[in-house]
Amino acid sequence: MPVSHAALDRVFNPKTVVVFGDKKAGGYMWLNSQKQLKGKVYSVQIDPNEIPGIEAMGVQNFKSLAEVPGPVDYGIIAVPRSVAPRILADCITHKVGGVTMFTAGFAETHTADGMDMQNKVLAMAKQSGMVLIGPNCMGIYNPGAGLCFSPGQPVYDGGNIAFCSQSGSHGISFSLGAPELGLRISKMVSFGNGIVLENADFLEYMANDAQSQVIVMYVEGLKDGRRFFKLLRETAPKKPVIIWKGGQTEEGKRATSSHTASLSESLAIWEAACKQTGAILVRTLEEALDTAKALVKLPAFTGSGCGLMGGAGGQSVSITDAFAHAGMRVPALSQSSYKRLGEFFSLVGASFSNPIDLGTNRKELDTILDILTDDPVIDIIVMQVPVYSFRAANSMVTSQVEAMTKLKERSGKKPLVAVALSPRPFSDAEALKEIAGKFEAGGVPSFTSYDRAARALKNAVDYHRFRAELG
Repeated sequence: MPVSHAALDRVFNPKTVVVFGDKKAGGYMWLNSQKQLKGKVYSVQIDPNEIPGIEAMGVQNFKSLAEVPGPVDYGIIAVPRSVAPRILADCITHKVGGVTMFTAGFAETHTADGMDMQNKVLAMAKQSGMVLIGPNCMGIYNPGAGLCFSPGQPVYDGGNIAFCSQSGSHGISFSLGAPELGLRISKMVSFGNGIVLENADFLEYMANDAQSQVIVMYVEGLKDGRRFFKLLRETAPKKPVIIWKGGQTEEGKRATSSHTASLSESLAIWEAACKQTGAILVRTLEEALDTAKALVKLPAFTGSGCGLMGGAGGQSVSITDAFAHAGMRVPALSQSSYKRLGEFFSLVGASFSNPIDLGTNRKELDTILDILTDDPVIDIIVMQVPVYSFRAANSMVTSQVEAMTKLKERSGKKPLVAVALSPRPFSDAEALKEIAGKFEAGGVPSFTSYDRAARALKNAVDYHRFRAELG
């Protein structure tokens, strides 16, 4: 059921939010989530045992929506299923801009009662034109407006990545994982069963949202596949659309049915559709985040030739395999590059094929990077940093970081990527974070494994090639 962009804008940027039915047993999750809202927050709760706790939070509580002052832009319905239609009716009567129905127990239960209740709610929303998100969902997260659906979600301005999800938990994970990778979210929606507004509606909204430069979607199933793929075909040439498909296996399809009552299409259909439309199909949360990072942190590039450096012998073999498996190229360098390298390169514990095993050739890092930059067969330069040696060889790691960031400043001709990795990521967590932060500060995106870097770069280059072919 398409709705106007203005109607959704009102819900995504509310001046007044009302939470229906929040409870102490849940830690007043919904009211706590709105503590940083740039607007007014009210509660509607009739249980006398709950009201003191709500008022102790400094939130004004009312016994009915009719008592709430002024227009309400967004309502969060967190009441038992039997009560939900009555609350929805009140929201319709008082012309609330839109509502999220956190309440579950509808079609996803595959029971007659659940189906009947969902059909009742659907009929009410359709007849009234109410912007209904859900049921069985978490709703909206807009960091710029301070609107959250989990108390731990960060608030900030300047986000540029939209996330549309049929899963609330994936939404929370994405919102927490993005800042760790130096990414910021523009807008996010978790819409669960999506009985009124579904994937196509939110794709259309985000496609027309100027703030959102990249769209990521976690999709379990479609209500209107024809409309969705038409929108995908129209949107992908303008901005990247990353599709994380839930229900990739027969077992996964069964799980989507019990999660959001979705009928999952075959993965082969999605692979073909994404190839035709230019959308990017990913398999995991990590791949979705990494691909978004490659798209927003790197300049557009259409070449896949990788110049790899920084690791020891076995590491060089492994990174080569990872990049080749992902579909990237690790070509032999040009003869002019080998000639320049041979003028100074010490082969003691090192080699200068591709990958370049640095060995003791640390003082010549800038020269080696310049050679890779000038080589016509190299499109992307990747520096790996073995973090497990960070404490013992801090200066060595620092020199690698500095060399890459200086190259970024003086050249910027080719995409630069770092891979900071450790065989003991828990013990080296602080070092990993520190090194990644130094690379990021210098404008060089970093990844935590060969495979993650390789898949992200392959997804990005495929997308840029798609756009280049369109002209």
